[in-house]
Amino acid sequence: MRALCVDDHAIFRQGVKQILAQHDRQMRIGEASTADAALQLVRETRWDIVILDLSLPGRSGFQLLADLKREQPALPVIVLTMHAEDEYAVRALRMGASGYVTKESAPEELIAALQKVLRGGRYMTPTLAEKLAFAYASPMALEKRHQTLSEREMEVLQLIGAGKSLKEIAAMLSLSVKSVGTYRARVLDKMTMSSNADLIRYVVENHLQL
Repeated sequence: MRALCVDDHAIFRQGVKQILAQHDRQMRIGEASTADAALQLVRETRWDIVILDLSLPGRSGFQLLADLKREQPALPVIVLTMHAEDEYAVRALRMGASGYVTKESAPEELIAALQKVLRGGRYMTPTLAEKLAFAYASPMALEKRHQTLSEREMEVLQLIGAGKSLKEIAAMLSLSVKSVGTYRARVLDKMTMSSNADLIRYVVENHLQL
């Protein structure tokens, strides 16, 4: 059994490794602190499961999740994050995550998620299952405005929310300033807003900070 833990905090990765090792001493556990490093490891080595934090330096956990599902759609991913279920869980599961666990959870919950996902199931709390069912039954009923954005538009929104200029965002995402301006215009249009100040306030109020 091979598990890859992707988190930018070394102490937290060590904690996850200890939890997994106590569950299965034969488990091989790899580590990555960035999305790029994790993607490289996935390309080089076979893994049975990925345990992924959403808050990563540079490219986000959502970007990595999209890349993993595109390159290895059968590879199960458990999101293990500080973000509460009502912030990102539905989005992560819609993107192909097999489970969603918050960092406030007991270690036993991570193991329960691991066991269920490795059996081919999906792990979520009863509350999250209800939210997900409701979202699929009536998508717009649960949607907040940011959930209508594409992955790239969401990245631009979050970086604007972090106070980054268009030039800085262009450098971080390897895009032209003109392309970033186009994404910003789309975000403003979809969000029915008119300024960066509106976007920053929305990011803060909805806890969407990177």
